[in-house]
Amino acid sequence: MYRFFPVLIVLLALAGCAQIAVEPASTLAACPPPAACPVCPVCPPVVPPKPPEKPLQAADWSELPGWNEDDPGAVFAALLASCRSLERQAHWQPVCNSARSLDDRSAPALRAWFESAFQPWALVNPDGSRSGLITGYYEPILRGSRSETRGYSYPVFGPPEDMIVVELAELYPELKHLRLRGRLEGRKLVPYYSRAEWSVQESKRSPAALMWIDDPIDLFFMQIQGSGQVQLADGSRVRLNYADQNGHPYRSIGRWLIERGELKVEQASMQGIKNWARANPSRLAELLNANPSLVFFRERPVEGSGPQGAMGLALTPERSLAVDPRHVPLGAPIWLATTRPNSEQALTRLMLGQDTGGAIRGVVRADFYWGSGSDAGNQAGKMRQQGRMWVLMPRGHQPPNAANNAPK
Repeated sequence: MYRFFPVLIVLLALAGCAQIAVEPASTLAACPPPAACPVCPVCPPVVPPKPPEKPLQAADWSELPGWNEDDPGAVFAALLASCRSLERQAHWQPVCNSARSLDDRSAPALRAWFESAFQPWALVNPDGSRSGLITGYYEPILRGSRSETRGYSYPVFGPPEDMIVVELAELYPELKHLRLRGRLEGRKLVPYYSRAEWSVQESKRSPAALMWIDDPIDLFFMQIQGSGQVQLADGSRVRLNYADQNGHPYRSIGRWLIERGELKVEQASMQGIKNWARANPSRLAELLNANPSLVFFRERPVEGSGPQGAMGLALTPERSLAVDPRHVPLGAPIWLATTRPNSEQALTRLMLGQDTGGAIRGVVRADFYWGSGSDAGNQAGKMRQQGRMWVLMPRGHQPPNAANNAPK
């Protein structure tokens, strides 16, 4: 009997299975397949913006191209003169004392002295690049008269008495290189007259003119250069130095001509702009007023190696640079590596940051002072080169705008 028991169990199991309903194949086929789960897109990781590079990064003397070929004598002499201002800062005092006591001033001895007294710092743009625009400027020589006479009808003015200058550093020390210029309308301080607005003022202010010039284009470019010499009818000369500015931003009239299709980029040199202006006299005012910035002058005797720069010291031809003092300390030696105007020929030499300019904005940005007269003007007018710069600071001093990579 027990041998039939497993068979019975199997039969009972089959009977139970027979009662389970099974759907026809056609019904199963009619059901849609389940929808696929949506795939979420993979979002790219959020990369925080890279902080701007510090303007000064420690360098080695071997990085300065042509350093061992230059004679730094002219810069050393200008540095001694600058020490009267520089040594007000404690970190410059050892350098200035050492310079005064230096007996051997041959080129090799001076290079060795600079290497022992200074640490080179590479100038670096915020994006990390190390090249920038190097332009040129010069001191033009104009023809003028002390009174308005036939042929001399374009006035040069000193700072006007109704222009108010606000030194922002007195309220905000971090803005020590910035000023506001304006004039009062009732109790309200408003922007001072632009170049176009000033032209209406000239006739009523003519008794206050310092000088009268024979050519408006030459006068305009003297304002761009920041200084000039004026030759009078008796053969004597006086120097007109930058005294102030109307507070409006500098706008390039060369860029204005390019944007309007009047000149091609390669034609927009100082000479090319002058040629266009003389060929289009009816549009002269339109051209000049494209730059709202206006410069005022003070009279100085013609003496020294050049006009006064921003430090109040005479500029040295082909050894003085105009720089942006927000990034480059005025008075500091600077190694410049660029090329000659419209050329690939290397121009590497020690310079001194002695001047500033309305168009000189940025870390690796400088204006090369070529000297006085037409030859210097020819070089300056053509210069628009790329270059690199290293500022030399007293050894052991960590500049506040430098990266923390100074050598031990």
